[in-house]
Amino acid sequence: MDEPIRVAMWSGPRNISTAMMYSFDNRPDCYATDEPLYASYLLRSGVNHPGAEEVIKGNNTDFEEVTSMLNGTVPEGKEIWYQKHMCHHVPRDSDLSWLAGLSNCFLIREPKEVILSLSKITSSIDLWSIGLPQQRRIIEHVTNNTGKIPPIIDSKDVLMEPEGMLRSLCQELGVEFMEEMTSWEPGPRSCDGNWAKYWYESVWQSSGFSKYSTSQEEIDYSLESVLEDAREIYLSLWGMRLGA
Repeated sequence: MDEPIRVAMWSGPRNISTAMMYSFDNRPDCYATDEPLYASYLLRSGVNHPGAEEVIKGNNTDFEEVTSMLNGTVPEGKEIWYQKHMCHHVPRDSDLSWLAGLSNCFLIREPKEVILSLSKITSSIDLWSIGLPQQRRIIEHVTNNTGKIPPIIDSKDVLMEPEGMLRSLCQELGVEFMEEMTSWEPGPRSCDGNWAKYWYESVWQSSGFSKYSTSQEEIDYSLESVLEDAREIYLSLWGMRLGA
């Protein structure tokens, strides 16, 4: 690999995004960064997330400074810089030109599962908070500027066949698959953001990708319209995913 690869994985909340970060962080040739735009989003939006004040105080909140840094020198001289991103952390109408220096990938999940999981942590839930409109916007931007659809992976596909999907993703990125990506030691990792104690308890108990399962719960009636709008966007992206 002549030049380092900056992998930007764009997800919505309550996906397997942290497990994907751990998967890449377990590679000896990779440096991982956890949601570098989170503090900026919290300051700008005022959304009531657990530990919001702590996150804002402990991280850079300047959006332009952070995006410039993400296109800069790869930490520790690694060959791969894996950047875990939440789509809703990007301002709705902001300039996306800074994405040109990144290898942009997208992680999607059935929105009912997202809403059920997110509602256990916060009551601030609408279509934008689950990230799908922003995810679609970023995908359209990347597609228009590269002339091809970027890699889109569904969490169900990853959980059903972790190694196969990771191999496909690595091939799309032009990097070698490593067996270390399929398992890791349980517990916190050095790449975790300072919000991890509020959000990552379940993944800290893992040593790899969990088996796929679905919830039998029903969402609150007040969120049914959010689900309907989210599912329309999700299905349009699902049809473009790797392996479709």
